[in-house]
Formats: sequence, structure tokens, C-alpha cells
Amino acid sequence: MAATATWNLTSRTVEAPALSPILETSDVAMAARGDARAFARLYEEHTGRVMAIARRMTGHEHAAELTQDVFVRAWQKLGTFRGEAKFSTWLHRLAVNLILTKRSAWATDRARFLDGEDTLDSLVARPSGRELGLDFEKAIDFLPDGARTIFVLHDVEGWKHEEIARALGVTSGTTKAQLHRARMLLRRTLA
Repeated sequence: MAATATWNLTSRTVEAPALSPILETSDVAMAARGDARAFARLYEEHTGRVMAIARRMTGHEHAAELTQDVFVRAWQKLGTFRGEAKFSTWLHRLAVNLILTKRSAWATDRARFLDGEDTLDSLVARPSGRELGLDFEKAIDFLPDGARTIFVLHDVEGWKHEEIARALGVTSGTTKAQLHRARMLLRRTLA
């Protein structure tokens, strides 16, 4: 009997058959040669994890769109996969890089439209009122972008401060400060 992979997408759990390492390697090779069905199997196997990363790094609003973007990019770049690491590791790195790039572009776009000094006064920083059923993922959504990214990469994905610093182009001191800030904000939000 084949093993199954389980993902928690929003409020429901989705189960898909887990590919064996041999089948996955075969599917990667076939997909790199243009086999759409093999790529579809890879998509089914990994979409939950990519969606979870996107949701944690950007919130629920953009997660589905970013997941699709990651898999479009994976299809385009599959020929560059050399097999030196697991496909899931390569896909994870591709997802994080794409999400960071998109977030940077969104920040640039926002900066273009928020010119006035009073603009920030008109924006709501946090939703008003506390929801009694606030869960951890929603609390992560309330974090500022930089703190959320570093929290997810460090505490959820297990990256080291030096790796995060290289990926974001900041110092490891900045990542440590942002991680501390994220943890303090989460404690306050969840209290």
C-alpha cells in the first residue's frame, strides 16, 4: 500500500498519494523532457507544501496565485534541475526565491502609490477587535512582511540566520532582530 502525504490547506485536509523516491526521480526526468502528466504528478505531490510556504510568507490573499507562479516557474526551469539535491529541496528554494522576488516587487509598487505624509494615518495596521478563535497561522498573517519572512524561514522552515541573511541581502544581526520582533508580536497577538 502506498504512503500518503497530508496537507492542511486553510481549514481542510487534503490527502494525495506520496510518490516513492524512484517514481519521483522518474517523473522529474520525464517532466524535464516535456511530459505534462509526469509534471502533474509532481504538482500533486508538492502543491500543499508550496501553498503552505506561500501562505506563511505572504498571507492567505496571495498564496494560491504564488503557488501557481512557482509551478509555472518550475516547469520552465526544470531543465536546470541537476539532481544534486532532492527535487523537493530544489522546488522549495525556487518557491522561496520567487516569493521573495514578488514581495519585493509588491513593496516597490506600494511605495509608488503611497506618497503623502498622511497616507499611513488612513491605513489600518491591524484589524480592529480581537477574534476569539485566532489561530497561529492567522497570527503569522498579522506580522509585518520582513518579520513574517524571517520568522517563517527560521522557525518554520529551519533556515539558519546566515542563510536568511544571504537570501534577503541583509546582515545576520538584522535577521536576529526581526526574528525577536516577530516572536514578541506573536506573543502579544496570541495572548
